[in-house]
Amino acid sequence: MKLYGIKLRICLFALLTAAISMQSVFAAGAGGGDGEFDPGSFIFDHIADAYDWHLFDINGKQYSVPLPVILYTRDKGLNIFLSDKFDHGHAAYRGFRIEHEGPDKGKIVVAIDDHTTDQEAATPLNLSITKNVFGMFFAAAIMIWIFLTIGSRYKRDPKKPPKGVQSLFEPLILFVIDDIVKPAIGEKKYVMFLPYTLTLFFFIWINNMLGLVPIFPMGANVTGNISVTAGLALTSFLAINLSGNKHYWQHIFNTPHVPVFLKLPIPIMPVIELVGIFTKPFVLAIRLFANITAGHIITMGFFCLIFIFAQVSAAFAYGGTVLAVAFGIFITFLEMLVALIQAYVFTLLTSLFIGAAVEDAH
Repeated sequence: MKLYGIKLRICLFALLTAAISMQSVFAAGAGGGDGEFDPGSFIFDHIADAYDWHLFDINGKQYSVPLPVILYTRDKGLNIFLSDKFDHGHAAYRGFRIEHEGPDKGKIVVAIDDHTTDQEAATPLNLSITKNVFGMFFAAAIMIWIFLTIGSRYKRDPKKPPKGVQSLFEPLILFVIDDIVKPAIGEKKYVMFLPYTLTLFFFIWINNMLGLVPIFPMGANVTGNISVTAGLALTSFLAINLSGNKHYWQHIFNTPHVPVFLKLPIPIMPVIELVGIFTKPFVLAIRLFANITAGHIITMGFFCLIFIFAQVSAAFAYGGTVLAVAFGIFITFLEMLVALIQAYVFTLLTSLFIGAAVEDAH
């Protein structure tokens, strides 16, 4: 009965997500103003980071939630203001503006006036709270609430059966511990890495799930941002190599049981092993980024078919709506599965790499 209830909640979540996604596309298509609906611009605007949180368009007017802009330059000092001062990127404020062309497109740059940019001026130090940063803060707040709640219940009565949030997350916590971390790192050393691996798994999974619901304060494409996945990969890189023992480094610089001519005079094996140190986190970052980004693009692409078919004829619009809704719901279910799989794969590979770094000599 409990399993049926979980399946029902998952189905309702997927249907609600698909419905909200459709509403977002309809709002964009209906409020586009002059010109035809541009699916490419809509999709990439959806997955890109931004200095405000776009909600919807009505009669060509954009409605969004402004986010804090924090900039520092030597000449202007520290500047803090809300992003609505930029008028959705159409105006300059305090000598700064959002660049719309060139290599700095989408970035805040120093401006001479509303129309020209000082290309020789240094880009300001940008500590702004963007859409993705706010999304990470929101996910972190959810994680803190969840695990403080679970921890306090265990402290009050460890033998009491789990309920509520605890009943949902306890099986996942045990799954990460018993099926990912412990077998990969080993029973003797896995405990010291549990705080990091559990945080890694739930941070990725929760952000993946929140990214499926395109309403404020959810819907940020956090794990579809290469900077975020690169940051996660960097933390794994540090965890792997800072915990590596002497046997780990010996296998890199003086690989045992390997012919000498592969190590001297040309260090073929050490070079290969050193390259492998950096390719591991690189692959982790690219895999997570590519899978999440592709899922968002495919989902929004199906919903955009409604307006593409509508430009042909009304009959195509009705048929396209049925097709888009059906495929959109299917892809949403698939993305929910991918959200969990990507958290699992990232945590598993990190645990395997850590296990190889701390493994004792045979």
